[in-house]
Amino acid sequence: MLIPSIDLMGGKIVQLVQGEKKKLEFDNFDYWIERFSKFPIVQVIDLDAARGAGNNRALVEQIAGRLKCQVGGGIRNLESARELLNIGAHKVIIGSALMNEGRINREYARTLAETLSKSALMFAIDSRGGRVAIDGWRTQTTVTAFDMIRELEQFCESFLYTHIDTEGLMGGIPMETVHAIRRATQRHLVVAGGITEQQEIDSLDALGIDAVVGMALYSGKLRV
Repeated sequence: MLIPSIDLMGGKIVQLVQGEKKKLEFDNFDYWIERFSKFPIVQVIDLDAARGAGNNRALVEQIAGRLKCQVGGGIRNLESARELLNIGAHKVIIGSALMNEGRINREYARTLAETLSKSALMFAIDSRGGRVAIDGWRTQTTVTAFDMIRELEQFCESFLYTHIDTEGLMGGIPMETVHAIRRATQRHLVVAGGITEQQEIDSLDALGIDAVVGMALYSGKLRV
């Protein structure tokens, strides 16, 4: 399944290359909301909140009120996660908060699962150079994606794996890595990072994996 991504920064929809360089920017929200309304679910990420530079909460609430969404970005406490679910998010995507001083925070993951239920939780694994990056991808850890899966899969229903090295480049996601992640967990798996062609999406679907796509949709390279 293809999941369109709506990344928010400075009150606009943006597309970044590897989480850093802004390549595309839009403020015609109604157009994109309408265009994505036919998809079963859409991913909404508040990049400003992820980086601790304000937030786009009003826009998130507006989009979640019109589309079925999985929402992430800067969700660092239980209250924020609960608020997003209350305003209409189907799932919350938790990433940086699962790390504490460079270590995996199993107790926080357990608290989330016991308080909000596993079905509402998608744990983000953002990988650069084989290691997990947090704080809007600006802080590198020594933890691997496989460490995260092993320690946390009992506390969530879904994982979102993003391959930062290929994110926004529209050159495809490395399938060897994806296969390894798929073998590591039986949880619902969603992947992102340069996915461009329908053939990739079909190959991922055959593995039971959903594909988040941003740049290829906004640039018109992938037409749906």
